[in-house]
Amino acid sequence: MDLSVVLGCSLGAALGGVILATYKLGLLYQLFHKTERQSPRHGGESVAEVLRAHGVKFVFTLVGGHISPILVACEKLGIRIVDTRHEATAVFAADAVARLSGTVGVAAVTAGPGLTNTVTAVKNAQMAESPLLLIGGAAATLLQGRGALQDIDQMSLFKPLCKFCASVRTVREIVPTVKKALAAAQSGTPGPVFIEFPIDTLYPYHVVEKEFAPKNTPKGLMGKIIAWYLRNHLSNLFAGAWETRDLSPLPVHIPHATEDEVQRCVELVSRAKKPVILLGSQATLPPTPADDVRKALESLGIPCFLGGMSRGMLGKNSPLHIRQNRRDALKDADLVLLAGTVCDFRLSYGRVLNRRSKIIAVNRDRSQLLKNSDMFWKPTVAIQGDAGSFLLRLSKALKGHRCPEEWPRSLKEGDAIKEKANRAKADEKTERHLNPLSVLHRVDELLAEDSIIVADGGDFVGSAAYIMRPQGPLRWLDPGAFGTLGVGGGFALGAKLCRPESEVWIVYGDGSLGYSVAEYDTFTRHKTPVIALVGNDACWSQISREQVPMLGSNVACGLAFTDYHIVADGYGGKGYLIGREDESQLDDIIKKAQKECREGKAVLLNVLIGKTNFREGSISV
Repeated sequence: MDLSVVLGCSLGAALGGVILATYKLGLLYQLFHKTERQSPRHGGESVAEVLRAHGVKFVFTLVGGHISPILVACEKLGIRIVDTRHEATAVFAADAVARLSGTVGVAAVTAGPGLTNTVTAVKNAQMAESPLLLIGGAAATLLQGRGALQDIDQMSLFKPLCKFCASVRTVREIVPTVKKALAAAQSGTPGPVFIEFPIDTLYPYHVVEKEFAPKNTPKGLMGKIIAWYLRNHLSNLFAGAWETRDLSPLPVHIPHATEDEVQRCVELVSRAKKPVILLGSQATLPPTPADDVRKALESLGIPCFLGGMSRGMLGKNSPLHIRQNRRDALKDADLVLLAGTVCDFRLSYGRVLNRRSKIIAVNRDRSQLLKNSDMFWKPTVAIQGDAGSFLLRLSKALKGHRCPEEWPRSLKEGDAIKEKANRAKADEKTERHLNPLSVLHRVDELLAEDSIIVADGGDFVGSAAYIMRPQGPLRWLDPGAFGTLGVGGGFALGAKLCRPESEVWIVYGDGSLGYSVAEYDTFTRHKTPVIALVGNDACWSQISREQVPMLGSNVACGLAFTDYHIVADGYGGKGYLIGREDESQLDDIIKKAQKECREGKAVLLNVLIGKTNFREGSISV
């Protein structure tokens, strides 16, 4: 090979290496952007400014030194800091805020164990399609991987759970990174996003400089090279940090049905004699207001089964809302519209759908849109788009057309028969304690019109889903498809902050209560009074009901009739123990609890309940 070619290649490689090193070390950037060494400002202020510009009102947290600058800066800008007793609760509260407010919920936790404690809650938000931002502290940029306090590979944990993950490496990256994360959380199928903030990107220059400065004067060539590297790293960390940056939100991208897709669906619906709509949580997502979705459904006149966050969409007593006999209705339907509903275990993976029915499926997420369509069902029209806006467009195109009235009427008659049978079960005496169905009926009858119901449990909550009726849109919160226990305290906290005028009820099983009963301390400190209805049967009944007859043992299912009401008292709330001897005063106790809640006291009703066969045969796996 020609020597000049070899030299040229070598020089080119060397030049490339120099340019790469110059870029990595930030040398070129520092030539044109100033490092303000005397500035008292810190990166936490940049985080707070972006959050405020995006309409964030609350940041939920469990405090830690890694993230203190963010919390202090947010408080100074008027963003309310709400500290909880467990990091998972902070994320659950952010999840509730996202669902109820239409904005991104925000939680901030410290590095290492602070972040690992949030993993279940973040996964729940992913599966529930809730837009939230998780802010995590981290070891200093130069100390990562070197054994610093609480230093682990956090990015590997959250990449499978989040739509967007980033680790901030310089202060100047904070604003664009937070903006990008907030847009990503809301775009397409909403979900959680994660940003890791190394501690040296959040504190002021003079504080970080003390940590970087060598203790002794460096000696020898290597010592001087290391000292230069540290000085340059510090300078690059803060270079251009306080230059003016645009804080305004980036565009949010939401998929929509095409005109051709809508028109094809108009033709299918107009010909249907027995259509049914299965409405899922996606129908409540922005940008379409829930009240507009309700009006569209009422205009269409098609009977609806409501699931997840869409419970309450049609109010308490709508002639279109069908609550019972879903399997039979789907068997008879000639058209089924899956509006944000997924053919997973909740629809027997699609097996409950009649193969002769025309099926319209609308979902923002393509994998959810077509889930199990290769096995048990086939969509006639599959639309990757927003369910809420699709329903509005469908209703507008079908203006003047209504579903034949005898069809919803016949389904409603079946509803009434099943409801009557369920009510009869509520009147039966249990072997001991109170009938849980009777308790739920009586609470439902006394609920304030604007009440928000938070569901956290197994057997008792499963019964509540049949009996309790939210009276309007966005007044029911459950974990979603992940079936997570422990959401109650966080969901209720977020709900009460979003709707301080509303009565917030947590329906707990006695098992699930154990996850978040400590948040009664949070309710007291932050003046967010809620009411918990605890179905205390001293058992993990959802499991026991199958385990005992199938395997002949109640091992690990037994609990005790614990004095949870005293626990609530200890945390500054007000607890009541309610047994069979209190049955005649139950309505009065509920009304008293509502009054105390209005006066600022978090209340816990520890209701001792007996066993019924109401949900016999329902699955727990």
